[in-house]
Amino acid sequence: MEVTVAIDCMGGDHGAHVTVPAALDYLERDPNTSVILVGNEDTIEAELHRSHSVARSRARVRHAAEIIAMDEAPALALRGKKDSSMRVAVDLVKDAEALACVSAGNTGALMAISRFVLKTLPGIDRPAIASILPTLKGHTYVLDLGANVDCSAEHLLQFGIMGSELVASVEHRERPTVGLLNIGEEDIKGNEVVKRAAELLRASDLNFYGNVEGDDIYKGTTDVVVCDGFVGNVALKASEGLAQMLATYLREEFGRNVFTRLAGAIALPVLNAFKRRVDHRRYNGATLLGLRGIVIKSHGAADVFAFGFAIERAVEEARNGVLAHITDRMHLIQKSAA
Repeated sequence: MEVTVAIDCMGGDHGAHVTVPAALDYLERDPNTSVILVGNEDTIEAELHRSHSVARSRARVRHAAEIIAMDEAPALALRGKKDSSMRVAVDLVKDAEALACVSAGNTGALMAISRFVLKTLPGIDRPAIASILPTLKGHTYVLDLGANVDCSAEHLLQFGIMGSELVASVEHRERPTVGLLNIGEEDIKGNEVVKRAAELLRASDLNFYGNVEGDDIYKGTTDVVVCDGFVGNVALKASEGLAQMLATYLREEFGRNVFTRLAGAIALPVLNAFKRRVDHRRYNGATLLGLRGIVIKSHGAADVFAFGFAIERAVEEARNGVLAHITDRMHLIQKSAA
């Protein structure tokens, strides 16, 4: 299946210096993909000129005169910058010129623009940010990771449905397991919203595992973990901080003296293998799930290697019909409730 992806080339900490080379690298790996590079035409053309990629013919440029800053207020970005690279990239998805878009820009602005331009899918009240996290068993999908601070039980049910359909389509798992993040496994644990959400999930046709705790995320207890955006974002940032701390500790301990440096040299193959397994760049690319179009948010500090994985995420979701899966499931639910 041929897939065209719109790339917001000006977003993120590094802009076109990362996004354009990453797009060309991905095109070389996937001959059935093309990209629309959105942003300042002169800047993008300069990056293309530096490249000797054989895939340049499958990359076309769409000029956008404005750039949304990483600290810009989402409301101002939505109302005042209709010719921003981010807005134009999302518009390309709405107009069906692209099947997905990828941006490393301002998360709040991307969510506001995407929701305004694309709207939500039928039966979905709020889009959620869904991402992949590594586990002892492979990886798991967690949502919401920050789009919705306050959620109702019904919203958490919708997140469970969307997450289940995402895993079913992309991972080709017939009935993915869904867990509800809580402070304990027992039904009596949690606040009233979580307790009610557990009842709704249990009564649904999802493969609901039950309540899961924070450590279950990395154990890989379930394929999908559902939570509100406040809890999800705190869990994500705490995990990132822990990973950075452990990496710092390892460097300090191996560099403590000549003997530990020698031990580090001997252990280098193991350390490199460990680094590859937990490399956060391989999990870059969060889905703004629940919109009438595929929008992928890359980490703002992503390098070329990491941004390529965000593009890959967009292509996988387009090829596997994630939107159609969610739409069909919501239609069946609404039909049975009528």
